[in-house]
Amino acid sequence: MSDLIRLLIADDHPVVRQGLATLLIPRNGVEVIGEAENGRQAIDLARELQPDVILMDVVMPDMTGIEATAEIKVENPDARILILTSFSTEDKLVSAIKAGALGYLLKDAQPDDLFHAIRSVYRGQLTLPPEMALDLLQVSKQPDELESSLTERENEVLLAVAEGLSNQEIAQKLNIGANTVRTHISSLLRKLELTNRTQLAIFVTEKRKRE
Repeated sequence: MSDLIRLLIADDHPVVRQGLATLLIPRNGVEVIGEAENGRQAIDLARELQPDVILMDVVMPDMTGIEATAEIKVENPDARILILTSFSTEDKLVSAIKAGALGYLLKDAQPDDLFHAIRSVYRGQLTLPPEMALDLLQVSKQPDELESSLTERENEVLLAVAEGLSNQEIAQKLNIGANTVRTHISSLLRKLELTNRTQLAIFVTEKRKRE
């Protein structure tokens, strides 16, 4: 059972939570370890249960899923959150990614797409509508111009972030201290005019498309 992805579901509709819990049974590689009915409860359960992935709705009472995502990421920058919503508008997507979500999926998606998204987010990989990914960068300069200011070490850290590695994993891979990793990430965000590590990963994805 240790190889199951431990999942926390946050949705204000009991029928949705029950349906997801039934769908995401252990034989599909997922174990639902908790259910939250609002954003505030999602924060509390995320702190208590330390799930591998959080499946987060957007519109919930008390606190929205986007607000909850932002707070969870402040407490645990390595938290992996997949937004599952009925809203396909770009503003919701942009807000979710700025808050730190690693994936965004619509509720009318096929079960296989949901399984794939959960596994991708668990591995630290982006799961986003491809046609909207570039818009999320929102930078004022051309990517090549921004990238030219990066040091060799910063490029190494950037690629490691895109692989979904945590700060500790990056430190071990590059044989540097965790504090040094944080310093490099702060420098990357400043130089690339981005706000979080999810956008760093998008930057690498778009760079590879141009190559």
